[in-house]
Amino acid sequence: MSSIGEFCRYLTQSVDGLTISYQEPLSKHTSFRIGGPAAAMVFPKSLDQLQAVLQVMRQEEMKPIVLGAGTNVLAPDEGLEAVVICMRGGIMGIHRIGDTQIEAAAGETMTKVASVARDWGLSGLEFAHGIPGTIGGGVYMNAGAYGGELSQVAIQTTVLNLDGEVQVIAGSEQEFGYRKSIFSQKPWIIVKTQLDLKDASQAQIAAQMEELAKRRRMSQPLELPSAGSTFKRPAGGYAAALIEQAGLKGFQVGGAQVSTKHSGFVVNVGGATAEDVKSLMKQIQIRVMEKSGIWLEPEVKILSR
Repeated sequence: MSSIGEFCRYLTQSVDGLTISYQEPLSKHTSFRIGGPAAAMVFPKSLDQLQAVLQVMRQEEMKPIVLGAGTNVLAPDEGLEAVVICMRGGIMGIHRIGDTQIEAAAGETMTKVASVARDWGLSGLEFAHGIPGTIGGGVYMNAGAYGGELSQVAIQTTVLNLDGEVQVIAGSEQEFGYRKSIFSQKPWIIVKTQLDLKDASQAQIAAQMEELAKRRRMSQPLELPSAGSTFKRPAGGYAAALIEQAGLKGFQVGGAQVSTKHSGFVVNVGGATAEDVKSLMKQIQIRVMEKSGIWLEPEVKILSR
């Protein structure tokens, strides 16, 4: 086919009820509030729709870009000449399995899944309650905070490959590591994950969530757009401390700034572009390397046109 527009018209005819938005601003779908338009963004609402989309894309030799809640993503200013599959709010559902297990669809937010677990008296997701993003995105990067990670509770994950075929990846096959998993290394789309939790009182779980929420409010710049921690934690240290020791707290390029509240966050203080953020990140890496001899690795996923 000669254009994405023609492809999407064919996709609309092939997949009943599929929602497609053209020239959709990526800034509306990323927590940085940065990014130009995606040529087309599709919003599958069921596993069948997602499978059909992938099968048509495979047939037309088109590779999708998958977006969850966009909380760990920097999108390019010029946008993407591509078809973006948006999972947030699409494939939904949270189900209890047996006494202590939950199955959560990829489009559900981590906060909602943690809240449902609390209401069912199941502990193990307290750390996830304040993490923005979908459960699919969280499993993809093994999201974590305050000593908790999804690797501690995710026992199996269902994915689609680019042919739209279902695969179940269980246990150690998920290859979780620090901010990574097998899912971040394979061309798969996460559909759902199964979590193994523990019985606890609702009051105890709620108290732990509130304590972590207070710590976040006190230490993190939640009032400004960001993508969370900008860099991965290096061996033997913390990115925020290294950045602050390099004298970069509050350092700014255009509308992008090293947070004055938490040096591990780059924030959009108003009108920041992707180029502002990338330039700031590069200067942080260079200055920290000069000061400490440590090269910081980005935690933020940078999309390119």
